[in-house]
Amino acid sequence: MNINFFKYQGTGNDFVILDNRTNTFPKENNSLVASLCDRHFGVGADGLILLENDDSSDFKMVYYNADGNESTMCGNGGRCIVAFAKKLNLFENKTTFVAVDGLHHAEVDGDIVSLQMIDVDSVKVMEEAIFADTGSPHHVEIVDALDNYPVFEKGRKIRNEIYGKEGSNVNFVEQMNEDTFRIRTYERGVEDETLACGTGVTAAAIAMHKTQKTSSNQVNLLVEGGKLQVSFDVEDNRYTNVVLSGPAQLVFEGSIQI
Repeated sequence: MNINFFKYQGTGNDFVILDNRTNTFPKENNSLVASLCDRHFGVGADGLILLENDDSSDFKMVYYNADGNESTMCGNGGRCIVAFAKKLNLFENKTTFVAVDGLHHAEVDGDIVSLQMIDVDSVKVMEEAIFADTGSPHHVEIVDALDNYPVFEKGRKIRNEIYGKEGSNVNFVEQMNEDTFRIRTYERGVEDETLACGTGVTAAAIAMHKTQKTSSNQVNLLVEGGKLQVSFDVEDNRYTNVVLSGPAQLVFEGSIQI
């Protein structure tokens, strides 16, 4: 079977996206998903996303990690599928769609996609780290000299040894100024450092506010693939109206025999 695919990226976080509104893609074939994401023998991506019909919103997002397994929410993937849905003329400038963690609202302005993330009710502050679930689980640590930090080695160790079988994404953060932070992320499912992670920068922004590293509710995050911004409201220790913003762009499209 020949399938058409679209390759999108959001600050270097890249995805194979398929229009599956006809339900023809073999969704249970995890090895196929992994092979499409393979950077040597497939299209190459950090994950694969299916766009499907949904009765209550403009579309449904189904997300798979590069290892082939269906996974939790992906923030940059969410922004990229919004850009793809815009290309398909499913909406004009504003949209709602459903993902594994519920309903999301989004808005497109040129190549900038702003995506409303889930509310965050609980942020766990530990002695050396902060943990928050922003649609996916995230461990956040503040470090010095991020350029030379062993992200892969440290991230893999924390992901596997602290958080059990399910694991956690791991983010290392360095403060640049009052409202700007650099971040590098080890992503579970990819099992490597990625150029950006949307739920990761969201968790980092909230963690930096929670620990009073910043008083701003609009935080700039410098990732390896560019710049993202996270804004939010805070009330009674709850983070609401959480919005992740940044570029999402089509890289190329093609077809492949599966």
